[in-house]
Amino acid sequence: MTVHDYRYSLLDPTHTLTECRALTPGRYQVTGNGGSIRVGDRLLVTLKGSRELSQTLTVDKVRHLINPPGQWVAVCSGPVFRELEILKWQVDCDGCDARLDFEFAVDGALGPNARTPAAEARIAELGWVNRSGAHLCPTCQGGRL
Repeated sequence: MTVHDYRYSLLDPTHTLTECRALTPGRYQVTGNGGSIRVGDRLLVTLKGSRELSQTLTVDKVRHLINPPGQWVAVCSGPVFRELEILKWQVDCDGCDARLDFEFAVDGALGPNARTPAAEARIAELGWVNRSGAHLCPTCQGGRL
């Protein structure tokens, strides 16, 4: 199975997404050009409204269109969001005062209590740690605090 990268940062007119929309939570319809998409392949797509977040979708069905040449429509499975929210937060390192400006995705239907765990998960993805409530950047993780 192949991974096809359709994030905004790699746009190419012969290899782009025309549309990516949610059919139901966890099911998506994706229309694109190029890439020789097949069932079982994974699509890496930028989340709408984000400058850096992406999600991975797995192709369940694909139909290659005759006209225009190279265009396809796929039904995919992926992350389950009832109400996708993209939030921008900041965290400061308690070791050196470095600041991390970051985005994270959360299901807005889960309410405000879901925001902190989603933010902590994103911080961990970016290489930061939370030790007993103190956030440490990658440089300061060597034993301070």
